[in-house]
Amino acid sequence: MKCKISHVNFSFNQEGAIFMGAKRSNEDCKIGLFGVPFDGTTSFRPGTRFGPSAIREASYGLETFCPQLEADLENINFLDLGALEIPHGAPEPVISLVKEATSDLILRKLKPLILGGEHSISSGAVASIATNFPDLILIQLDAHADLRSEWQGNQHSHACAMRRCLDVLPSRKIFQVAIRSGTAEEFQEIKKNNWLVNHHRGHPAFELEKVLNPHKGKPIYLTVDLDWFDPSVMPGTGTPEPGGFFWEDFRSITDVLKKHKIVGADIVELSPQLDSSGISSIIAAKATRSLLMLLNMEN
Repeated sequence: MKCKISHVNFSFNQEGAIFMGAKRSNEDCKIGLFGVPFDGTTSFRPGTRFGPSAIREASYGLETFCPQLEADLENINFLDLGALEIPHGAPEPVISLVKEATSDLILRKLKPLILGGEHSISSGAVASIATNFPDLILIQLDAHADLRSEWQGNQHSHACAMRRCLDVLPSRKIFQVAIRSGTAEEFQEIKKNNWLVNHHRGHPAFELEKVLNPHKGKPIYLTVDLDWFDPSVMPGTGTPEPGGFFWEDFRSITDVLKKHKIVGADIVELSPQLDSSGISSIIAAKATRSLLMLLNMEN
């Protein structure tokens, strides 16, 4: 499948598994899913390029029905475009391709869901969606602040993902949910701008609900870095950080988000080869199922 937008050619490789219940034709679809198998700026343990295919393969171990969200994938029309074909090397061309592919989905009236790959890809999607929704709000689930201006000489490192998203986010409205790692300077900036949203493990997401209540009806982009989960249940990620969260915490987050207008999302930083049990891929696939259901809701 080849597409051309603004004189930029991009294509999708549709070999391999397709996410459970997805279509290959966009007829009557509301959501478009594609993978970005990229780990060019990984700074600790590589392997996120294998994440998108592992999520698809693990999805076949899930039920289509989610009793928490009271939704069934069998009732959701969504398109799996496959893997975005990307060059090796620097992240800038990859981010540009993500932006163009996301813009193409929006033109086709599809809400984008992107499977990473590393976190550097998010700024491409945010840049595209913010063009259509200048009041876009960004919600980040992540262990790390990702607010560095550069890391190891690279301004588009995965450690700079949120800094680059802020560069293209007109509203500069970001809520960083339960960030637990970063530099002193990053945490000073977070505190100064009231970006941090606390979450208490095992409890409802009361603080997220409180900060989002004034923004009912506004468009939201959700980025999920899988290292937000505790390494005891998510060892398959490149930069694990102790002190993380569990499935019931993710469920409490989605209980809040289902009341809001989610217009796009990504799920990133799965390195499946680091977890021989396969549990990390299953959690990532189940989280992807939840994101599909959130994107399908009308708010």
